[in-house]
Amino acid sequence: MCGRYTLTTSGQIIAEFFKLSEVPDIKPRYNIAPTQSVATVTVSQKQMQRQFQFMRWGLIPSWAKDRKMASKMINARSETVAEKPAFRSAIKHRRCLIVADGFYEWQQQGKNKQPYYFQTADGEPFAFAGLWENWESPEKENIVSCSIITTAANETVEPLHDRMPVILPDSDWEQWLDPAVKNAQEVLPLLKPYASEAMKAKAVSVIVNSPSRDTPECISDPQ
Repeated sequence: MCGRYTLTTSGQIIAEFFKLSEVPDIKPRYNIAPTQSVATVTVSQKQMQRQFQFMRWGLIPSWAKDRKMASKMINARSETVAEKPAFRSAIKHRRCLIVADGFYEWQQQGKNKQPYYFQTADGEPFAFAGLWENWESPEKENIVSCSIITTAANETVEPLHDRMPVILPDSDWEQWLDPAVKNAQEVLPLLKPYASEAMKAKAVSVIVNSPSRDTPECISDPQ
């Protein structure tokens, strides 16, 4: 699974990296957790331009009676995403890039959990494959929410967890975001483990174990 990640890159670099027309107003985040607001990129179906948008992490299906499902929908499994009722419409019509520059996994060490921080080898920002949905509450509040798609872990992540988030190479972004692609079978092949040799990992401070901590110390070396 993917339950915690970072986005510390400046808005200017994000705009250049993802070819956005405007620089997004974002602050460095060192410990992004479920139900929080997260940075995403979609393509406008009318203008066919990439656009930046904040969404709530934890997808709420359009047919849900309340938002309680969101905490169980932070991830979608690549192997079943086209069949699951919560995701099968989104995989056809509402795909997005979820912007990040690192993510965490934990290793049980005795009674303690040691966090590890994973990045691409070049340390640049990257994109998780994401799905999004619009949901309207009984009070007529509209919530745009999203989920990160996961796949089998590569050799870098596997010692800690058997799953990892799908990291899409930039060469796949156009196809993934293209609103004209409505057949899930055309994009499912993109949902594969990122190249192990193109990633790096390191142990970091246990302060990241608390979702309330969101400071640069989260990615510092263990004490």
